[in-house]
Amino acid sequence: MNYASMAERTMSTRKKLRLQTIDAVLHEFDGEIMNLPRHMRLEKYRKMAESPFRFFRGSAYLFYFDTTKIPFSFHTPEDKPTWIQGDLHFENFGAFQNEKGDIVYDVNDFDEGTMGSYLYDVLRMAVSIALFLEAEDVNEVEQEQRIRTFLHAYCAQVKRFVNRKDNPVSFYITENNVKNPIRKLLKKLRKRTGNKLLDDYTELTETGKRKFKWSEEIQPAADAEQDAIRKVWPDYISTLDQEDRKELSYYFIKDIARKHGSGTASIGLDRFYLLIEGNQGSDDLVLEMKEVRAPVPGFFLPQSSQFWDEHVHQGERVIATQKAMHHHEDPFLGYVTFENRHFYIRERSPFKKKLKAKHIADLHAMDAALETMGKITAKIHSRSDADFQDALLTHHSELEIMKAIGPDPSRFIDQLSFAAIAYKRQTNSDYGIFLEWLNDF
Repeated sequence: MNYASMAERTMSTRKKLRLQTIDAVLHEFDGEIMNLPRHMRLEKYRKMAESPFRFFRGSAYLFYFDTTKIPFSFHTPEDKPTWIQGDLHFENFGAFQNEKGDIVYDVNDFDEGTMGSYLYDVLRMAVSIALFLEAEDVNEVEQEQRIRTFLHAYCAQVKRFVNRKDNPVSFYITENNVKNPIRKLLKKLRKRTGNKLLDDYTELTETGKRKFKWSEEIQPAADAEQDAIRKVWPDYISTLDQEDRKELSYYFIKDIARKHGSGTASIGLDRFYLLIEGNQGSDDLVLEMKEVRAPVPGFFLPQSSQFWDEHVHQGERVIATQKAMHHHEDPFLGYVTFENRHFYIRERSPFKKKLKAKHIADLHAMDAALETMGKITAKIHSRSDADFQDALLTHHSELEIMKAIGPDPSRFIDQLSFAAIAYKRQTNSDYGIFLEWLNDF
């Protein structure tokens, strides 16, 4: 065999083996664990086929399958884990209104929250930065620089928490302490009225009653589903924090709809919108009731039996994660078991909005956004520990993270930025293999 044919055979073998890995991982998680029927798997995979970034978002299990095998130098000890978000990427940050009425910018998805090394949140976010920028035709040199911007901000903010210059318990981002383009996004949202969501999703009947208006996205829930949800509704109310709980009439359900077309990884999980009374008058509210299952990182990270014993209900695990990571959490956070499946419930904020590429004028503006995201990532890791008064974490995560990184973060930043670019290239290669695999699915 000559050199040219040998090189060709080597590449062919690598591709074949990677194809087998991708096939096995997709089948195990989507076919066996999620038990998705073929038509739902196709729906999910067609969304993943839209771009390498969308593929990355929809295949977190492949990310953890790969990266938990990498011997990074900067892990915290296994007995000093961090409460991680679990699926950190560029589009899992966003604006919303907290219970105090402030419009804030923060992490906004907690479905994969669990215990593990902080490094996986940081690395997953770094890879997503590269993929997000690549979709905007930003070259790899500039991608790496933006990753380093995020990592520098993360390290600097962890250090500020360690030195008590900032308090992770009370730290949060509003238009008053952030730069463009996030500041611009938050200022624009301040002009939005709280009725916008009701205007978008509901309508008044001839008798003056408010109901959901049907669309491709919002569809009627079956009568049996509505009856079953109403039956377990008192169970949900009982899970609300006592200080947030209002009179029962406040939570009266006026209408129930099925929500379609959200997310990629969420395909196959039921989601409902519930229109509730709120205060008497025109203060109707929309709550989201979302099915959730065991977090993807939990299949790959070291097991904490105490964590799973305390958070047996997966809906409770999600809202516990959000409460741990947010300064002022949603007062509607609760959970319920419905048809033997776990759901969590939260308000569908009328001020919810993501930062998109069109909001970012140039790389200077991107740096400003990534500095903020780095600070927020440091905050969610540093807050979700003994500061949250959780018996699971008696240590302070920021201290353990800073010990792992060391006094000079340059080696940490070098290793993580190198790994992120390398895994971005792997994702691009996997995406090409996935497209071929999908043709034969």
